[in-house]
Amino acid sequence: MTPLLQVENIAKFYGPRIGCTDVSFDLYPGEVMGIVGESGSGKSTLLNCLAGHLTPDRGVVRFDTRSEGLRDTITMSEPERRMLGRTDWAFVHQHARDGLRMNVSAGGNVGERLMAVNARHYGEIRAEAIDWLGRVEITEDRIDDRPTAFSGGMQQRLQIARNLVTGPRLVFMDEPTGGLDVSVQARLLDLLRGLVREMNLSAIIVTHDLAVVRLLADRLMVMKDGHVIETGLTDQVLDDPQHAYTQLLVSSVLQV
Repeated sequence: MTPLLQVENIAKFYGPRIGCTDVSFDLYPGEVMGIVGESGSGKSTLLNCLAGHLTPDRGVVRFDTRSEGLRDTITMSEPERRMLGRTDWAFVHQHARDGLRMNVSAGGNVGERLMAVNARHYGEIRAEAIDWLGRVEITEDRIDDRPTAFSGGMQQRLQIARNLVTGPRLVFMDEPTGGLDVSVQARLLDLLRGLVREMNLSAIIVTHDLAVVRLLADRLMVMKDGHVIETGLTDQVLDDPQHAYTQLLVSSVLQV
């Protein structure tokens, strides 16, 4: 099977400081990769390099495009990368405000992404928005409300609807449950797990929360000081960590 994403020797430096270095992996269709590590470990730098928000200093990121097969997204033209970001890629921010138009209605937020891929029929766009709001547990009577009227959990669910409405194949998630109450986190994780399975999504999830990757990720990478220090099947890494740092991460959670 052809990987959906091939990552080879990605590195990003901030002057003398390592953001991330020598990161390589393949991601297959329908697979979820979790990236964990404490603050400053390089996981968000890596995610932003993969998603095209940062330009790495070296390395290759190949994506299996629908029309041309594997393409290096780093050397793509800006219009090509923007189109990829509207269609086959999606990015879920930790803070929903970063991924939403806060002065546009809930339905408008979902509809905008459809219009970006040339949907033009108002009735069909609105019907699709209603359908997707329902799928993320937002009732139809809130379609004309602005995100400022929503709770943090509802804003995050709206951001997910906005991202997934165009049927992307790869979703980047940066701390998708960060800053939410525990009960709201659990509901959001159940929703995400259902959508990932239903849509056969591939995803790369950055988080400091091992419970999130335990629930969502098939494979796990542990990062420290910009390096990947351990990788493997999620349950295997969490139940039998080999590296001392991973052991510390796991034990600190168990002691809480």
